[in-house]
Amino acid sequence: MSKIDPKLKKKLLKESQAPFKGLRRILWIAFSGSAFLGLLIMLSRFASGSELQPNNLFIQLGACVIFPSLLIFDRNKD
Repeated sequence: MSKIDPKLKKKLLKESQAPFKGLRRILWIAFSGSAFLGLLIMLSRFASGSELQPNNLFIQLGACVIFPSLLIFDRNKD
């Protein structure tokens, strides 16, 4: 009947259910790194004596929580 290897068939079926999973994981990693780098720069400016606006800090902290969380939720559940 089918001449496709069962392992390959399972892999293709899994990929068809979540087609851009690899791209999403790369984006979550990039966004997480950017959020943490932005927070580091913001805190270093604050340490040097610049004013820190609370709204910007909350946005940066939110990004530092949300993007790694999305990366964790997007992992394989095998």
